[in-house]
Amino acid sequence: MSYPEPRHLGDQGEINAVFRPADTAADLTSPGGNRIHYLATHATTGGEFGLYKVDLGPRSPGPRTHFHKSISESFFVLSGTVDLYNGEKWTTAGAGDFLYVPVGGLHAFRNDSAEPSSMLLLFSPGAPREEYFEQVAEMARRGGREFADFLVRHDSFFVDEDAPAG
Repeated sequence: MSYPEPRHLGDQGEINAVFRPADTAADLTSPGGNRIHYLATHATTGGEFGLYKVDLGPRSPGPRTHFHKSISESFFVLSGTVDLYNGEKWTTAGAGDFLYVPVGGLHAFRNDSAEPSSMLLLFSPGAPREEYFEQVAEMARRGGREFADFLVRHDSFFVDEDAPAG
């Protein structure tokens, strides 16, 4: 495999890096103690990728088993434990563990422990996922056709039955 075609055609580099200090407040906080930090959005990366830091509160259920038709998703555990589903089985992942889910791959995650956990969530290409995370709880509450359309618009296809426990 070779490198992609150049996208920067100038003879000089640019000053265009984006820095986000570690003490930046979470962009989204849920009543259950979950926090999402938008480290790199589709807007800041020009659609190349999205990178979020996800802090899960104790006993956070996470999303049901689902897949995406246009994006891959990767999970890197920073602290605590996160239960990751790879489409076949659940694995309790700890700091330094990594799961890559290609486009179309079934997956889910949750924090079954009594302690908080933290992970990086990377998706590629960089879809505008912020609206999904900001509105999914309210849209699920509303239900019906509006929720179904919301999920399709955000490339989230949930399976009828959840992944087996374990």
